[in-house]
Amino acid sequence: MPSLDKFDVAILRILQEDARATNVEIAERVNLSPSPCLRRIRNLEKSGVLRGYRADIDRKQVGLGLTVFVEMKVGRHSQENARLQQEALLAIPEVVSCFLISGSADFLAEVVVADLAAYETLLTETLLALPGVADIRSNFAIRTIKTGGTLKLPEPR
Repeated sequence: MPSLDKFDVAILRILQEDARATNVEIAERVNLSPSPCLRRIRNLEKSGVLRGYRADIDRKQVGLGLTVFVEMKVGRHSQENARLQQEALLAIPEVVSCFLISGSADFLAEVVVADLAAYETLLTETLLALPGVADIRSNFAIRTIKTGGTLKLPEPR
C-alpha cells in the first residue's frame, strides 16, 4: 500500500466529492501548483489507489427499479469452485457489486434489474445455473437510503 501524505488524502477527498473537478481546481484547494498536483493524481491512478471515475446514475430514471441482494452458497468448497463462481459472477452485467463473505452464504451479490419479472428471468436462467450453486436467497431492497458514499479516509502518516 502506498504511503499517502496530506496532499494525497486531500486530493482523494476532493475527487470523491467531485470527480469532475479540474486539476487546476484541485491544485488550488490543496495548495499545490497544477503540475505537482497532476503528478500526484497520476501516481494515485498508477498505484491503483484511484481506480477510476464514474457517473452516478439514478437507477429508477433509467428503468432499473429493482435492487436485489443475492446470497449464494456453493455446494463444495474448493479454490477451483470459488474461482469458477467468481468468473461467472463477473460476467453477469446485472451484478453491480459482489463480495466473498463469511457466514451463512459464500457470496453476496448486488443485482440491479428493471423489475421482478426481469429478476425472475435472471434467477432462473443465469444465477441458478452458476457452477456449484447449492442455495440462493434473495433480499429485495425496499428503498435506497444511501449508495455510493464517500470513504472515510485515514489521516495521513
